[in-house]
Amino acid sequence: MTDDILTFTLRLVVAMVLGGIVGLEREYRAKDAGFRTHFLVAIGSALFTLISIYGFVDGVKDTSRVAAQVVSGIGFLGAGLIVFQRNVIRGLTTAAGLWVTAAIGMACGVGMFYVAALVTVLMLLGLEVLNHIIPQLGASAMQITFSSPSRADIAEAITKIRQTVVEVVAYEIKNKHTSGGVFYDVHMEVRMKRDQRNDIILDILKDFDEVSIIDAE
Repeated sequence: MTDDILTFTLRLVVAMVLGGIVGLEREYRAKDAGFRTHFLVAIGSALFTLISIYGFVDGVKDTSRVAAQVVSGIGFLGAGLIVFQRNVIRGLTTAAGLWVTAAIGMACGVGMFYVAALVTVLMLLGLEVLNHIIPQLGASAMQITFSSPSRADIAEAITKIRQTVVEVVAYEIKNKHTSGGVFYDVHMEVRMKRDQRNDIILDILKDFDEVSIIDAE
């Protein structure tokens, strides 16, 4: 009995630690699912796995069914993190991270500590280290909204922004009729290199006398 308690404790604690490590990285990135969410997912997955192995001794032929539900069940939690807004999908990386964190917890639940630790290291390598090696992976997102009565200025501003940033994820142009005439509102989401200053785009727009910056974040 004492050996079982030590085994259960070790597996749950390792799951909590490894899940928490992944969560700290997400917390550092200011994601909705951070440290607490990830360590709870990991420890919960480990617990369900322990229940599958040790909780049904008599009368159950397939004890893996409980653990199997973790794989599909975590999808409901991940789906809540995915947001589709202004033609841009957000939260996929965090949702996928929760899914892998659940797998880490399950690996700890069956005592596969090496595999769990290896996957944790690989996750951190993929999320952080590769961002510095491949600039496109390490690009940060920026949203900006600006307006102008001149369609030509709008087109030129978009061209200059395209030449400056890593990628234009999405943009839309809307016509707004006012008492002063027609204005063109532009909303853009771009990805920039880590070493680029966000105000580079603002400097570009300030070169246009008739372009007004509405919002930038």
